Amino acid sequence: MRALYLDNAATTPMYEEVIDTMAEVMRTYFGNPSSLHKLGVQAEQLVRRARETIAAGLRCAPEEIRFTSGGTESNNLAIRGAAYRYRGRGMRLITSEIEHASVYETFRQLAKEGFHVTFLPVDSTGQVELDALKDALTADTTLVSIMHVNNETGRIQPIADIARMLREHSPAALFHVDAVQAIGKLPFFPGDLGIDLMTCAAHKLRGPKGIGFLYCRNGVELSPLLLGGGQENGLRSGTENVPAIVGMAKAVRLAMEEQAAFAEQTAAMRSKLTECISQMPELVLNGSPDKETMAPHIVHFSYPGMKSEVLVHALEQQGIYVSTRSACSSGAEKPSRVLTAMGCSRERAVSGIRLSYSLMQTLDDVDYFCLMLKETVTRLKPSASVRGRR
Repeated sequence: MRALYLDNAATTPMYEEVIDTMAEVMRTYFGNPSSLHKLGVQAEQLVRRARETIAAGLRCAPEEIRFTSGGTESNNLAIRGAAYRYRGRGMRLITSEIEHASVYETFRQLAKEGFHVTFLPVDSTGQVELDALKDALTADTTLVSIMHVNNETGRIQPIADIARMLREHSPAALFHVDAVQAIGKLPFFPGDLGIDLMTCAAHKLRGPKGIGFLYCRNGVELSPLLLGGGQENGLRSGTENVPAIVGMAKAVRLAMEEQAAFAEQTAAMRSKLTECISQMPELVLNGSPDKETMAPHIVHFSYPGMKSEVLVHALEQQGIYVSTRSACSSGAEKPSRVLTAMGCSRERAVSGIRLSYSLMQTLDDVDYFCLMLKETVTRLKPSASVRGRR
């Protein structure tokens, strides 16, 4: 049976070059980067070069790259670190209703701690309401956190417009962007966009799990969440994971080199997928009809009347792997928070399916998926009709 992996937004298979590099580092360069002897110096040099490689890809200074354990830690460090460090300036924070759980739940916890948190609404396509953001900005707003690409629907947020609005109406506010689904896929540079803090997770771009980084613009101060030996300039204590850091740097470099090819191939795949799905009356696409506002590597649709888990497992029987929503919350039997915020009905919000792909998939794979999807939807249609009448 043919296997087709369409869950790259959850995680990606590692580059073979990354695996080989990490294995070599683990075999040969096992020293602690904080040690003063030769093995420690060699490890420290690898960490430094990795930082420089990532910084070159993002056109920023090496010292603006801070290594973490991944996207969740980076988001927590950016949000909590900024909120605590600048609470004397103000207690107002702003985010949106469609953020990843590691952002959304962090803000909910800060609200319980006394911070005034505004959760911005989105329109029916999933774009943050800019008028609502403008109304929410005040002189004592210290942080605004908006994701670049929604991890569930693929909706691209107008990051440049948001940064410009902050500069005009609340220049003291820091701007944090969860760019986990954007780095290596969309061409952008944090310094050019006016971003102060930006999150990356290596395993979303064919790097290792358990490693990520936080871009922290020079001049921005954060309260550390982890205390100890003072690594990462005192911001993130703990012995550096040298093999994973080196592997992440190589993955970032390779992803940046492939970015143009990625954009062209995934855009063609998205076009074919959306055309296929739109031709099936049982299914409805989620997001914006304007392809320029949707990430090319993610397609999201609903099958109203059918729980998403049923379709996921039906496709899995055909060797096709898709997901229901963010992998961090896909097991929850409740409506998608993102689709609900977009104004979708409960029936639509519990039946969402996410397709996410990369250069490892082809247009022939899309043709195969469309064939299997049509067969599966036809087979499930009777049970969907029964569900719809209940």
